[in-house]
Amino acid sequence: MVKVLITGSNGQVGSCLVKQLQSCPNTEILAVDRNELDITSQSSVVETVNEFKPNIIINAAAYTAVDKAESEVDLSYKINRDGPLYLAQAAEDIGAALLHISTDYVFSGEKDGIYSEEDDIDPKSVYGKSKLAGENAVLKACARTIILRTAWVFGEEGNNFVKTMLRLAQQRDELGIVADQFGGPTYAGDIAAALIVIAKAINLQGESIDNVKYGIYHFSGLPHTNWCDFAQTIFDKAVKQGVLKKTPLVKGIKTSDYPTPAIRPANSKLNTQKITEIFSIHASDWQRALSNLSNYQ
Repeated sequence: MVKVLITGSNGQVGSCLVKQLQSCPNTEILAVDRNELDITSQSSVVETVNEFKPNIIINAAAYTAVDKAESEVDLSYKINRDGPLYLAQAAEDIGAALLHISTDYVFSGEKDGIYSEEDDIDPKSVYGKSKLAGENAVLKACARTIILRTAWVFGEEGNNFVKTMLRLAQQRDELGIVADQFGGPTYAGDIAAALIVIAKAINLQGESIDNVKYGIYHFSGLPHTNWCDFAQTIFDKAVKQGVLKKTPLVKGIKTSDYPTPAIRPANSKLNTQKITEIFSIHASDWQRALSNLSNYQ
């Protein structure tokens, strides 16, 4: 029996993890949201981990309000750095593995081309800096840590770009969407599936758990696109599926035309070759994930 502790169980990825793991044989799940486990409380984390004794902890909890983080700095660091650190320390103490989700925001976004796991990190926002601090904390605290950096996450649960676009398309005839930020939209269900593949690989090692290639991996969607083209694809598919009656007029705008408190990476293209080579996990097919948009309403 493999015991898996999932934090952030009501979030976009966490909810998908719970659904997918429920169908895995010989797996016992403890799924907790922030009301059931405050990961920023070290004593609560230690108590939960020591009582459940998981083989694997999957941390899907995070502070993700990118713009709000600029004014809620302390809270951002508590959730994105301190909470993961406590989970990592607790995992290390009982010999468990930690799977931790991170972000493309650890990069400046100024590079030409695709970001690999070895590229220099230089976050420009509080959110990105707090997530990088979390990466560094868990890597130091737990030898059996895998960090999964992802980008542009969307899914049926929670708030995300796809849901926002569908809502705005019903309210407006014309939309200005940023066209000079590039990345790979990533379906939350595919992130969950990737984490489960990794968890199974760790478990299959049995007593050779330390032979797993721990460290940082990139996982995001292909083909790379920009927010404007992503929105257009959503609208076109929504009309074909009968979710929208018509497609609004989409106009590409510059990032400078839509100022926000937090600086966002202009380039969020992540190289997913490493995770494919090590775990045979392929990039998220975000276009396929839009095949039933009625589920996003």
